[in-house]
Amino acid sequence: MQKVNIPSDRPVFEGEIATYWFEECILVSLSKAVKRTVANISGNVTLVKELTGGKRMPLLIYLAKSPVPDKATRKLSAELLAVNYKAMAMVSEPGLGQLIMKLVFRFKPSPIPVKSFTNDHDAKAWLRQFI
Repeated sequence: MQKVNIPSDRPVFEGEIATYWFEECILVSLSKAVKRTVANISGNVTLVKELTGGKRMPLLIYLAKSPVPDKATRKLSAELLAVNYKAMAMVSEPGLGQLIMKLVFRFKPSPIPVKSFTNDHDAKAWLRQFI
């Protein structure tokens, strides 16, 4: 996967499961390789609401390989996506984004548009339609 540079020219916010910043009205998330749980997903939803002022935004997420979350966490993640996000573009190694989509949206389709990419240029271009 491409190297991700955390910007030094704007505010950066640290969460338990990701590091966040804003680019062109897009929320960018650099995923951390920690196991997702109901508790840290719930806390992350609260953090993102604070960062965005409660406004739903397009999300560009750089995925990290992390342990597979349990069924309850996957279900909660899928249910809460639409709370904070208009659309989600996942940037990862080939196959990782598709695997995560299969795990999280196994029983119910995503409530928002979700697409996986291998580079952030294409991901940002796709997300711009949701700004």
